[in-house]
Amino acid sequence: MSFPKFGVITGGLRATTGLLACVGLLAASPAAADEGMWTFDNFPTAKVNAAYRLKLDQKWLDRVQAASVRLTSGCSASLVSKSGLVLTNHHCVVECVQDLSSERTDYVKEGFLTVNQAEERKCPGMQAEVLASIIDLTKDIKAATAGKTGQDFVKARDGAMAAAEQAGCGSDPLFRCQVVSLYRGGQFKLYKYRKYADVRLVFAPEFATAFFGGDPDNFNFPRYNLDIGFLRLYQDNKPVATPRHLTWTARAPVEGEATFVSGNPGSTDRLLTVSQLETLRDLTIPIGQLQRSEIRGRLARFSEEGSEHKRIATDPLFNIENSFKVYFGRQFVLNDKAFVEAKSALEAELKAKVAADAALTAEIGDPWGEIAKAQDAYANTYLRYRQIEGGAVYSSLFDYAETLVRGAQERAKPAAERLPEYAEIRLPLVAKQLLDEKPVDAALEEVYLGFWLSKTREYLTTDDAAVKTLLGRESPERLAARAVKGSKLADPAVRKALWDGGLAAVEASDDPMIQLVLRNDPAARAVRKVWETEVTGPVDRAAERIARAKFAVYGDAVYPDATFTLRLSYGKVAGWTHRGATIPATTNFAGLYERATGAEPFQLAPRWLEAKDKINPETVYNFVTTNDIIGGNSGSPVVSARGEVLGAAFDGNIHSLGGAYGYDGTINRTVVVATSAATEALAKVYGATALVKELTGK
Repeated sequence: MSFPKFGVITGGLRATTGLLACVGLLAASPAAADEGMWTFDNFPTAKVNAAYRLKLDQKWLDRVQAASVRLTSGCSASLVSKSGLVLTNHHCVVECVQDLSSERTDYVKEGFLTVNQAEERKCPGMQAEVLASIIDLTKDIKAATAGKTGQDFVKARDGAMAAAEQAGCGSDPLFRCQVVSLYRGGQFKLYKYRKYADVRLVFAPEFATAFFGGDPDNFNFPRYNLDIGFLRLYQDNKPVATPRHLTWTARAPVEGEATFVSGNPGSTDRLLTVSQLETLRDLTIPIGQLQRSEIRGRLARFSEEGSEHKRIATDPLFNIENSFKVYFGRQFVLNDKAFVEAKSALEAELKAKVAADAALTAEIGDPWGEIAKAQDAYANTYLRYRQIEGGAVYSSLFDYAETLVRGAQERAKPAAERLPEYAEIRLPLVAKQLLDEKPVDAALEEVYLGFWLSKTREYLTTDDAAVKTLLGRESPERLAARAVKGSKLADPAVRKALWDGGLAAVEASDDPMIQLVLRNDPAARAVRKVWETEVTGPVDRAAERIARAKFAVYGDAVYPDATFTLRLSYGKVAGWTHRGATIPATTNFAGLYERATGAEPFQLAPRWLEAKDKINPETVYNFVTTNDIIGGNSGSPVVSARGEVLGAAFDGNIHSLGGAYGYDGTINRTVVVATSAATEALAKVYGATALVKELTGK
């Protein structure tokens, strides 16, 4: 169904033929047509205007930027009314829907509908951000790291970035500043956001409607998903005035019309070296897939143990299944010999251009060799780093405990000596996500914690000192049960007391989850130091020089890898042809009812069966475009040249599985839920009269 939160848009089974045909479009050279996730301060306006016969200008860009929203849930969104109404995907708000649900009221299953603003409910832990400005700090950050290597380089860079963020936003509670590394260290820019900490849920359809077709249809097309969700921004308990919003339209998209996706793509690896891609292929992804496969099985079994277990496991299981398919797609592409050979040829071409310039050679050296050498250190340390410093990634209680322990330790240090995630400017969001009230399901927590402990023992062995410290004489399952049952961290008041109490309060706590993290922390910090000294530092330092080489050879006609910062891609509404089969650009409501079988995952929600005769069957439901996007773009508005929002991007087709590493405009497609479908459904299925009036002004 969708992009993983902070992931890559990829997945599916196979389709490398087209990708290999244009593997040269991997951001090592100037981008081809419709390729690129461009920053707003370097968008190729003239090129786009010429290609699509448009007249886009800075005013248009400014309007789209002002209406684009980043969600801390790892998604994108857009402002679509003058009263802070935000359009995004259902899968971007489903965690909020789950948090607002209970054993008595299952909004995930039944949908979340409001009649008026009084019924809108706050999404715990969620923050919305609108980009206000971009400032180039490349010279400042590079001056701070000059002559430094290894962990000293990492500390100097992170310290300079944190200081710049503090200087950019100070103590202003309305703004958040973030220094972003672009082009793998080639540029550093300060992104300043207007932030909204009060984000409330307005509307979400049933899970069966948003994810109709389930895993079989995921990353495929035709699609029939109402993957939409509406939020509203509040300030001082009142809806925010947002006059610079996109224009809602109920019209269908037109085949061939230009489309623009404004969102926050999470991460791509198009600028990685061949040696780094080989490490991902041979080590990182296989280990991750093994663990995803096992936790998927545990969650599936858990969900079969009763209706309440099924309710609380629905969203987590969906996320795991989605991620598994994503990384299957990544692995498949990296296993393609022709793909790697083509990538190697591009790398060799850049090296040759550098070697032909004596001055550039003297400046750049051999960063590719340095990165290749660092892959040995990566392989030697990765498992320990993943298990010990990575921690119990699925467990909320462990995350709370780690935030409390690390937060207390780091806040006691001078600003220049802190870990970057606990820099002063970043603490408000850390505190919000720690202290907002969210339900914690103890039974699910035991599954997550026991899984992490058992995998850590399995991978590092029983005799490892860190494992002995973690487990003592207990089994992973017994320790997980004791820690979860004995922990009081599900109570936000307990978390607040520990956060406010600082290091003394945390170290004095007898909470078993706090004690578990305290036992793990020395080993976690030790492996982090090794990682930064032997992997991060050397690799990032070398990557900066590769970026300089690319700028010297290709200029600024290249776009950076995705960094979960605001980007703009361009394309058009278009289907595709593959292996003799032509796939149309759109689907409609008639196709939805034809596809329904009455059994999951092709089962229609009751209100959709009741509304069948009211709906115009020809209304465009989902459509595809050639826009270049990736995970994190979930919820991004798909905008027309007139500033209309035509829909919200929610997925990619099966051929976009190589999106992390390259773009092929002949078959890579963005999958969009149309505003024409949303308008029709809101009016005729859900009776959301007030919402439709706000959107359309009618």
